[in-house]
Amino acid sequence: MYNNIILFDGVCNFCDSSVNFIIDRDKKNIFKFAALQSEKGQEILEHFKLSKNDFDSFIFIEKNIVYKKSSAALRIAKKLGLFWKIFYPLILVPKPMRDFFYNIIAKNRYKLFGKKDSCRIPTPELKEKFL
Repeated sequence: MYNNIILFDGVCNFCDSSVNFIIDRDKKNIFKFAALQSEKGQEILEHFKLSKNDFDSFIFIEKNIVYKKSSAALRIAKKLGLFWKIFYPLILVPKPMRDFFYNIIAKNRYKLFGKKDSCRIPTPELKEKFL
């Protein structure tokens, strides 16, 4: 079973910062990470029959259910602790409206935040958090 797995664009600076943000607040050590471009990320995408070439979405898998875009971000926030849980009620906003804003950032993330030449390699201390 896939549970509490976050797939992210491994060359996106904004995505990398988001992963660091989550790691710093994951006090219960529940999340595991994989770059969408990585071998494990590609394997998971294939398992769920998702596009192996579309890296515009943060993906969160919870109890074998795939969440994308704003739904993924809000479900992750819900698990990050008291303060971040306050954003979860935004899940009541219709998904097309939430994802409209998500898509603006996703489509412009390289222009706004930059791009790396290769995927992140976790430090030895963080290695167990990555698949």
